[in-house]
Amino acid sequence: MRRALFCIFAVAAGLTAQVTSETAESISWEARAAFQSGQYDKADSAATRAYGLAQQLLRKEAVDSDKHLATALGAAIEVHAQVLATRGERDQAVLYLRDQLKRYGATSINARIQKNINLLSLEGKPAPALAVAEWLGPKPSPLSTLRGKPVLLFSWAHWCGDCKAEAPVLARLGAEYGSRIAIVAPTQLYGYVAGGEEAPTAAELKYIGEVRAKYYPGLAGVPAPVSADNFKRYGASTTPTLVLVDRQGVVRLYHPGAMPYSQLAAKIAEVLAD
Repeated sequence: MRRALFCIFAVAAGLTAQVTSETAESISWEARAAFQSGQYDKADSAATRAYGLAQQLLRKEAVDSDKHLATALGAAIEVHAQVLATRGERDQAVLYLRDQLKRYGATSINARIQKNINLLSLEGKPAPALAVAEWLGPKPSPLSTLRGKPVLLFSWAHWCGDCKAEAPVLARLGAEYGSRIAIVAPTQLYGYVAGGEEAPTAAELKYIGEVRAKYYPGLAGVPAPVSADNFKRYGASTTPTLVLVDRQGVVRLYHPGAMPYSQLAAKIAEVLAD
């Protein structure tokens, strides 16, 4: 019922606004800012307005026809779910997100919606399988074959500055824990190389390999599966995304964004102790 009311009010709220994707995106930023400052009612109201404007625009164009539209819709969905979870309605938030994933699973906001589902529900659940048919570096093993030791997944992108900054943390952990843990570094193709220049698959793979060699030398021995499916399954719309899987294949940490060495090392030590 709450999901239905959200959609109805969202569309109604957008009727009086100027229907442009830039306006919808701007309102979605208001929603995110309000949520971050703890103004949950204001955040949800702005998310409702942004969602309503997005629905009007979607009558005439596809989600991915306009990056502003995709951003506005993804943020509106995200904030509404976060507000529900903050109010103690976690299950309702997950149901809402899964409903939106059914609607928009074939669009670019797929990973963003999945990220929010994972934030609310993945820890304590079996880790999704990794696609390992294509890779850089050492050949990756399926997660199922790594049972018996913790696995740290580090999803990264060739354009991501935060990923490069996190690389020394991963290298230090790999050196300290050695064979007691496995590190896997999934990435994906984006269709471009340096400067946003469009590139075919072979050229981008070559470029990713060059970025990996230059900025991730401490992870040279870490396999890097290349697949958009891994990013969708793990909701890696934020890079880096860090996932720690225990010896039994259960997710113990799901963290979009970078983590300092002290926090990540403490979590690994906790999992090893178990």
